[in-house]
Amino acid sequence: MGGMSDSPAPLADPHIAFDTSEGRRDIVILGSTGSIGTQAIDLVERNPDRFRVTALSAAGGRPGLLAAQARRLGVRAVAVAREDAVPALREALAEAYGSEPRPEILAGPDAATELAASPCHTVLNGITGSIGLAPTLAALEAGRTLALANKESLIVGGPLVKALARPGQIIPVDSEHAALFQALRAGTRADVRKLVVTASGGPFRGRTRAELAEVTREDALAHPTWAMGPVITVNSATLVNKGLEVIEAHLLYDIPFDRIEVVVHPQSYVHSMVEFTDGSTLAQATPPDMRGPIAIGLGWPHRVPDAAPAFDWSTASTWEFFPLDDEAFPSVELARHVGQLGGTAPAVFNAANEECVEAFLSGRLPFTGIMETVTAVVGELAAPAGGTRLTVPDVLEAETRARARARELAAKATAEARA
Repeated sequence: MGGMSDSPAPLADPHIAFDTSEGRRDIVILGSTGSIGTQAIDLVERNPDRFRVTALSAAGGRPGLLAAQARRLGVRAVAVAREDAVPALREALAEAYGSEPRPEILAGPDAATELAASPCHTVLNGITGSIGLAPTLAALEAGRTLALANKESLIVGGPLVKALARPGQIIPVDSEHAALFQALRAGTRADVRKLVVTASGGPFRGRTRAELAEVTREDALAHPTWAMGPVITVNSATLVNKGLEVIEAHLLYDIPFDRIEVVVHPQSYVHSMVEFTDGSTLAQATPPDMRGPIAIGLGWPHRVPDAAPAFDWSTASTWEFFPLDDEAFPSVELARHVGQLGGTAPAVFNAANEECVEAFLSGRLPFTGIMETVTAVVGELAAPAGGTRLTVPDVLEAETRARARARELAAKATAEARA
């Protein structure tokens, strides 16, 4: 364990504060109409002396909500990824603002990236999917504190992110990584024996692989403890989300894959644990509510009082832990494999999964077909990292190939099932 001191500094180090200022912080929220974004706005509105939102971005599918958020927060700019959403957004802003001055509108695939580099203290990247990579890199290059809820950008572009991030610049917002971030303050890196990432087990905990064959879209979207968007909810059902979090933990904290364990905890009270070399294990626990991790991302190294509900310790409760069933849910071991390969392999894994989840949600692929197809694409296209440095074009090319192959295999599976 002593050799850890010679390894690269972790991306997320709770012992290093990138900025310790206690004044009101200007925040840019990317993905403002999604689950993370709406909860972040709730936190900001309850703490106007701590935070001010200066800009918002969204995909563009909910222009009314985006306009309402912009009006309430008084932002200077709003961005939508879909240019065809601009007319509806203009109409919604006109209704929300009336004769008052309206925010600047940015549109197109680079709009969120432009906002990520704009003047502010913290960028909260709550975009879903690998399209969050460019904004992540832009925020880091501009010197902003990055509250990272977009795990995919770190997973597909790990070396790129590590090359730009300064010590303490990234604060993880995933509940599991925010938990590890806090628990790691209890010791030095050399004291860490193991990271234990908890998983709710999703809606299908306890089912065998054969029993998963008949899972429907509605079944997969019925998460037992968390309210999330459809893609993340399906990723939780397949446990792909947990596989991505294992890769994320490795990149954030520079802990080898063989010392990152996943354990099933249905109640989702303990968000993750750190086991130290003296046998002590520290767990970070709160009721399931993302406003706590968001508050860590926006406020660190300072706590935000009453950010999220606390436990009522006068009420009895039971906390359970179970080993992960790798046969029924092979996604975590596959993620370890691509994480160890490095290079573009994680991008292949993530892109293939995004395509397969979309195919499942649209009824073109069965639930078990998600991992079957992802595994096939990884087997064909993922290769060990070469000696050359990873570039953004490398990542984009790998994703394009993986998406195309996943679509081909999903279409073939659909045709065979109908034959």
